[in-house]
Amino acid sequence: MIANPSLVSKVYLPRHIIVFSNNLASFLSAALEFVVLLPLLVLLNVNLAATALFLPVILVLEFMLVFGLSLLLSSLNLKYRDFYQLWDIALQLGFFLSPIVYSATLIPERYQLLYSLNPVTRLVESTRRILLQQQLPSLLDSTVIVLSAAVFLLIGFVIFRHLEGGFAEEL
Repeated sequence: MIANPSLVSKVYLPRHIIVFSNNLASFLSAALEFVVLLPLLVLLNVNLAATALFLPVILVLEFMLVFGLSLLLSSLNLKYRDFYQLWDIALQLGFFLSPIVYSATLIPERYQLLYSLNPVTRLVESTRRILLQQQLPSLLDSTVIVLSAAVFLLIGFVIFRHLEGGFAEEL
């Protein structure tokens, strides 16, 4: 919203649409990357099963989670201008706390429960399970992902709506 101040202050537009459109563009980009990935997996002799059809569900849940976080973070960034610096640090920390470049099995057993509360961990592991192991996510994984997405979406909307009235003045 900081990049488009005239959309916030001069034109009537539901402000969450700005956040939504930005997230939708990133979602479509990610979906296209998976469209390119699937033939590559076939070329690399990775057996794709019918479970790969569940991948769009994971992507939509990821979109919901990210959209909720984006609503929250965009409103906090407008209210507290230095918030983005904290977010950059938190994002780097989150990258290393999620099994993006390593397997979750490397985490010691005593930390597995705490580690598995990270919804991104569940998303990444579910995607790996679908594509590489031809298994659907467990009911627990699916439940944690859906609840996390719903909670972040709800919190994001509530805080966004609460702070939305002062957006034009903050710009």
